[in-house]
Amino acid sequence: MIPYTVNIKLAARTLTGTLNLQNKTAVDWGWQGLIAQGCHSSILIIDPKTAQTIQVLEKHKANVVKVKWSRENYYHNLSSPYCLRLASGDASGKIIVWDVVSGTAHCEIQEHSKPIQDLEWLWNQDASRDLLLAIHPPNYIVLWNGDTGTKLWKKSYAENILSFSFDPFDPSNMALLTSEGIVFITDFTHSKPPGSAGKKVYIASPHASPAHTKPAPAAAPAPTGAKKALNKVKVLITNEKPTAEAVTLNDCLQLSYLPSKRNHMLLLYPREILILDLELSQTVGVVAIERSGVPFIQVIPCAQRDALYCLHENGCITLRVCRSTTTLDEAADPEQSVHELVYDLRSQCDAIRVTKTVRPYRMVVCPVNENNAALMVSDGRAMLWELKAHTGKAAVNPSSGLSPLYSPVSFCGAPLGPNQKRIQDLSLNSMIGQTLIPGEAPPPSSNQQEVQLKFLLTGLLSGLPLPPFAIRMCPPLTTKNINHYQPLLAVGTSNGSVLVYNLTSGLLHKELSVHSCEVRGIEWVSLTSFLSFATSSPNNMGLVRNELQHVDLPTGRCFAFRGERGNDEPPIEMIKVSHLKQYLVVVFRDKPLELWDIRTGTLLREMAKNFPTVTALEWSPSHNLKSLKKKQMAAREAMARQTVSDAEQSSVESSVISLLQDAESKSETSQAISAREHFVFTDTDGQVYHITVEGNTVKDGARIPPDGSMGSIACIAWKGDTLVLGDVDGNLNFWDLKARLSRGIPTHRGWVKKIRFAPGKGNQKLLVMYTDGAEVWDTKEVQMVSSMRIGRNVNYRILDIDWCTSDKVVLASDDGCIRVLEMAMKSASYRMDEQDLTDPVWCPYLLVPRAALTLKTFLLLQPWSGTFTMDITQVDYNEKGEIKGLIQEQLNSLSNDMKSVLQDPELSLLQRCLLVSRLFGDESDLHFWTVASHYLQAFAQARQLSVSSAEGQTQSDATQPPPQNHLDICHDVLCESSYFQKFQLDRVHLQEVKRSSYEHTKKCADQLLLLGQTDRAVQLLLETSADNSSYYCDSLKACLVTTITSSGPSQSTIKLVATNMIANGKLAEGVQLLCLIDKAADACRYLQTYGEWNRAAWLAKVRLSPAESSDVLKRWAEHLCSPQVNHKSKAILVLLSLGCFYKVGEMLVSMRQFDRAALFIEACLKYGVMEANDTSNKLIEAAFLEYARLLRSLGLREGAALWASRAGSAGEQLMEELFQGEGGVPEAVLGNEEVELGQESTE
Repeated sequence: MIPYTVNIKLAARTLTGTLNLQNKTAVDWGWQGLIAQGCHSSILIIDPKTAQTIQVLEKHKANVVKVKWSRENYYHNLSSPYCLRLASGDASGKIIVWDVVSGTAHCEIQEHSKPIQDLEWLWNQDASRDLLLAIHPPNYIVLWNGDTGTKLWKKSYAENILSFSFDPFDPSNMALLTSEGIVFITDFTHSKPPGSAGKKVYIASPHASPAHTKPAPAAAPAPTGAKKALNKVKVLITNEKPTAEAVTLNDCLQLSYLPSKRNHMLLLYPREILILDLELSQTVGVVAIERSGVPFIQVIPCAQRDALYCLHENGCITLRVCRSTTTLDEAADPEQSVHELVYDLRSQCDAIRVTKTVRPYRMVVCPVNENNAALMVSDGRAMLWELKAHTGKAAVNPSSGLSPLYSPVSFCGAPLGPNQKRIQDLSLNSMIGQTLIPGEAPPPSSNQQEVQLKFLLTGLLSGLPLPPFAIRMCPPLTTKNINHYQPLLAVGTSNGSVLVYNLTSGLLHKELSVHSCEVRGIEWVSLTSFLSFATSSPNNMGLVRNELQHVDLPTGRCFAFRGERGNDEPPIEMIKVSHLKQYLVVVFRDKPLELWDIRTGTLLREMAKNFPTVTALEWSPSHNLKSLKKKQMAAREAMARQTVSDAEQSSVESSVISLLQDAESKSETSQAISAREHFVFTDTDGQVYHITVEGNTVKDGARIPPDGSMGSIACIAWKGDTLVLGDVDGNLNFWDLKARLSRGIPTHRGWVKKIRFAPGKGNQKLLVMYTDGAEVWDTKEVQMVSSMRIGRNVNYRILDIDWCTSDKVVLASDDGCIRVLEMAMKSASYRMDEQDLTDPVWCPYLLVPRAALTLKTFLLLQPWSGTFTMDITQVDYNEKGEIKGLIQEQLNSLSNDMKSVLQDPELSLLQRCLLVSRLFGDESDLHFWTVASHYLQAFAQARQLSVSSAEGQTQSDATQPPPQNHLDICHDVLCESSYFQKFQLDRVHLQEVKRSSYEHTKKCADQLLLLGQTDRAVQLLLETSADNSSYYCDSLKACLVTTITSSGPSQSTIKLVATNMIANGKLAEGVQLLCLIDKAADACRYLQTYGEWNRAAWLAKVRLSPAESSDVLKRWAEHLCSPQVNHKSKAILVLLSLGCFYKVGEMLVSMRQFDRAALFIEACLKYGVMEANDTSNKLIEAAFLEYARLLRSLGLREGAALWASRAGSAGEQLMEELFQGEGGVPEAVLGNEEVELGQESTE
């Protein structure tokens, strides 16, 4: 017979349930596209797209309190591949860095034994991406190397630190939220601990300080709720400790920098969100909740747009988008139109039903696209919400005052082609266009569509309910049921429902509501049906309602097995089903047992009143079914012989007869035969009784007197010739029935709760459960194989046990989890690549490094030999079939929308690069291609204009069309100068409206002077009151500013004064004076000399002509490349914004980023911003040749040949190596070459 194999090897896995309160903050959504979530001491890895748990990490002994994915902002190649790395911290102060794919701990770190407060991977330099910053309570910050586990430095602070937040624009700035206020650190580096103790500011609670509310002028109407709140928060931040009645920062829930614009921070209170401008330390915006509204728990600010995801206490997620600050009715009522940042509610999802045990814990947002949010609920549910954009006008009343949101006209950073496919909901910035800045005309609405945003629930993951559980595995796999076997585990819960899990996938197969009270036990009666019993709580006479239900899984039909019986009787202790699933014994506490026939559902015998009390009971595996069948067969054959006469017998083939007989006998055996079966039980004295059941006769057999060494017997197990008894004192008694020997072994573990033999012929392993753990014994050798004990190697109590295959056990524990473990019972994570997932998961990080890079290249270099394909086998790619298969699985798991866009010939190279970097969650690629694609197009456009005007079509400057759109302000200094300038002016205007003290006014005046707004600055300087110490100084300054003329002597005097000031340490004042006399370029140089690089870049952007500003920024780029700063990735972005494309190409090649270099140069050539001449050819050929070599090393010969064919003479040599012995270069490649170059003109 052909050997039949079935994949029944179950992976070790953990089914998780409700979360612990300490897991509340332990959730993170990484750039890799996966969510990590702590559940008790395990960590779940969830794929949000398919809502599956794809890995459970187990090694922590205490509850996990923090998890953090490592950042992906580095260039990926074979030596620094795409890998899933996660750091987690637990309540005992241990940090583990995981390799998630293999499920192993990469390194373990322990400093103190208190819960880790916060964790963050450093992302601010190019040298090392292994640095992990942690807060160890109460007040230590420690920097670790997450690769080796070594401590780099440690620093303590004066107060207890609750959390920290890094400034996304300047990694040397960070803010610590402490128990008393905020500490700002400005000198954070990875090389040494911060030198100073930081600048400490106190925040008065917005509710508690009456001093801040100004008395309203009599004529003005009483301010409304939000205005009132704003008045209160005029001065919130003080450098002095607030007085006792002003409650300090006790109710501040969270502090975060805004990643969408520089130097802004949000503070979250239960009833409001404050937006602070850190240059002024001043509140510039408030999102307040009305009195009846639901308080906040958490806020996540977005980077792509100035928007906030807010989580409320009822589990509702709201999205608030910052309104453009232009107000139309400014002239009408200057008092009312207070300029401030307003965040409008644009969308909200449904709330959940909050109860004592069910409440929302945390929300996470996808960092790559910022249009998906996941809500973690305390009962173990994860709700996956997706933000969708619908085009069309809103049916909202116009009085709501919400300006419409428009969708952008571009896709992946480039204008849409006329019939180009696009994915509207790709990311937040492809759903909502940029918000306007005052002074800009609103866009012509011809091609812009209004959009409405909606949340859609796209996935739901639910966990196990609260323990206790009763678990039972379905009957084992045999040769007979191998074709339709499913490894199902039934879990009875405390609310009366039975959950059935399929252990191959770990997914819930069915949830059946069977009982009205806690399920006490389950026994399977076939592969698809089971009996379960539950008992209600006893009444004052100690009687209960017993429910015994028979459930049929395929149909879900469920009926009361004992009919009308069950009300007001002693509780059922246990039910036991015989080996052939014919009979059922029901044992009660103070009532004789009942014997039922399962097949007919009839009561065979209810024992007499004087029947002994049963303490333990087990059915014998021996029965007479085989001999009965033999007898029946013999009788059948005899009958058949008589009926067929001799003459006919010869003509009819005997085989046919036997077939007929077989069929007949089979149909009958299944109905009529009642085999004889036995069971044994013990009474309270330890006497063993033996009872035989056949059909409907019950016979009493031999009795064996009690064994003196054993206490009261608690459980029995019987398999083959071995019978094992366990007692309440922890003794095990092994009986060998063949040799008539018994052997008692004390385990000293207390009450033996349960014992079960493993399935499988000749498998004599035994699983024993105690109150404090479990053991596996080998009954042949009578010795212990493995043991687990609470407190020693695990920190959970075991509630129930069973075998799920012949070598794996399943344990239910009081932390709400059910674990499938190897026989050694060591809790272990599994390898992700060995798992059978029901839905394929798109995650290139799961592939081996080479394969992930190949997959990326395959998507980037479409079309392959002229055709767009999603089938890797169509490409000349020599690699093991197994790896090819894995890559193909990844390609197949992409959504149809994504496939059609990737195969769209209209998709330009730049758009493709951006889209693929999004798909891979590659942070560094995404930043590079966003900036590159924007400036390549901008410079190409400018070049075309200059060419056309040079041809004699003289255009006045005014008619030049501006570039289509700006880089978002979240790119800060990389934006166009004009846009950046507008943004800064708008910001100062806002600061001016919000200022509330002399300090603020002074800062505003300084900013206005730097921005060249002299008239406004003079007005502010003249506001200084006469009793202020700097009254005289400010008045003189005002006179100076108004009288500055461009006469030579006054200029030289001022310049001299300014340089002296700078030399004597008054840098800011000197720079101001230089700006007054239009010597901003010198000012920038001084700032750079004194190390104020960011300030210099800012000033250059707002004050200098493009040429001068470009010089300043180039010097900054050189500084960033220097070895002590080592931030080349940032330098490249700065050079891109200046249009130094040739230099960028050179740098990319020198940094060995060959694929990026080749594709970038290709794009430059396509857009005509780089010419192929003698100087540039050397660079172009070098980049293309190295890229061809890289492709060859990945095994993509066809791609290698294409790029080599464009790399000059060295490339020809590589071509020869590629096609040695294959009759030269294939024609197809050269033909392709023409097509590639021919496409340039269409861009």
